[in-house]
Amino acid sequence: RAGNDLIMPGEPRHRATILEAIKSGALKIEDLDRNVERILKTVLKSLSYQRYQYSDKPDLKGHAQIARKAAAEGVILLKNENNTLPLAGGSVNIAAFGVGSYDFIAGGTGSGDVNNDYTVSLVEGLEEADLRIDAGLKKRYDTYIKTEKAKLPEKKFIFELLPPIPEMPLEEDLLVAKASDNDIALITIGRNSGEFQDRQTGGDFYLTFSEVKMIRSVSQVFRAAHKKVVVVLNIGNVIETVSWRDAADAIVLPWQGGQEAGHALTDVLTDHVNPSGKLPTTFTRTYEDVLNAKDFPGIEIPDGETHELGGVMTSYEMEITYHDDIWVGYRHYVSRQVPVAYPFGFGLSYTTFQYRDLQLSAEQFNGELMVETTIKNTGDTAGKEVVQLYLAAPGKSMEKPLRELKGFVKTRLLQPNESQVVTFRLTASELASFDPEERAWITEAGMYRVQIGASSTDIRLEEQFSVAEVIVKRVN
Repeated sequence: RAGNDLIMPGEPRHRATILEAIKSGALKIEDLDRNVERILKTVLKSLSYQRYQYSDKPDLKGHAQIARKAAAEGVILLKNENNTLPLAGGSVNIAAFGVGSYDFIAGGTGSGDVNNDYTVSLVEGLEEADLRIDAGLKKRYDTYIKTEKAKLPEKKFIFELLPPIPEMPLEEDLLVAKASDNDIALITIGRNSGEFQDRQTGGDFYLTFSEVKMIRSVSQVFRAAHKKVVVVLNIGNVIETVSWRDAADAIVLPWQGGQEAGHALTDVLTDHVNPSGKLPTTFTRTYEDVLNAKDFPGIEIPDGETHELGGVMTSYEMEITYHDDIWVGYRHYVSRQVPVAYPFGFGLSYTTFQYRDLQLSAEQFNGELMVETTIKNTGDTAGKEVVQLYLAAPGKSMEKPLRELKGFVKTRLLQPNESQVVTFRLTASELASFDPEERAWITEAGMYRVQIGASSTDIRLEEQFSVAEVIVKRVN
């Protein structure tokens, strides 16, 4: 009745429940027909239904280049003290630490996975770019990874995520030798999760003891030798960084970049691609800073029903109290001034950008409003910038966050001293909030502030406009 057409994966009990509801009259056949009709319309639009004559000969090389470009565009530079990055081409000798440097994660589990033909690791990407990797350290890691993988159990089902390989112990004399032989240390931290594989706090959001020890030990020895340390985060979701980030001179977040991940990351590390990714989520200082940390995953209901889902996992009846309300993600941290490690929308570059000339098409809203601003590359390196538009509403007749993201634009590749005008369009839907009691989208009357920034906490320009009267759009 609510209009949910499809559940995946469906189970026999769901079918039985629907049929019984039809027979008893609790569910009208018209409601069921409506949902089925929408599913069938989608099927009829599909290329397979229309007997599309596919070649089964995709351009795999061309697709790989697109994957490489997409992955590089999404790399985020979180820290870069004293211009540690980019690397100085083939003249630098690199000591690669961490299992993840040699065994990259392309994608998550289950529906979060990618059907990749191969996965280019960080080390493979660096070597193909003719950067010098410490061969002795590489051989030691290759042997260690092969031995540890042989100890892993067989998967019980196709989606199961086997436990990660613990980090290889690093003796101090080994580190001293590597710091003497190399110019920089790269440390990769890997994380995987996804469908059927929930994350944990200990050893997942928070680093394991061996990972922290590796970062601290490598940093201490290399910095004593006046060498830099770069940490790479091959992860699919946020982790804690505050307790160890002081040990890194640079931190790079390439996420899980698919089959071309190592090449894409190398493109960024060597300045073939200037990093332009921005955080789509907030990196909190602690897990407890997450608003719903105290509620998730809820309390299991005594004597509640359990269901085996195809032998893959078991579902339990849980009771959970939802406290987030409108304060989801950055809205909570920004509005309530909660300190974070890295804010929503954050991302550094090898160059700098100036924001100027914010212009609104009108001082009063009349159905739509055009917003323009000029972005200039004021540094020495070509680069792209993701410009973000936030809106601050009056918040008098209804509760509103301090600011909300309403649009973002990535510039073209700007050469030093080159500028670009970027444009946004605001409509009533961007200004409105849903009122459940009124069953309507409501745009408040009053003054609104357009805020243009480089992140949710780095607002560079601001202008305001007014809405003369309340705008109401009711839901049927």
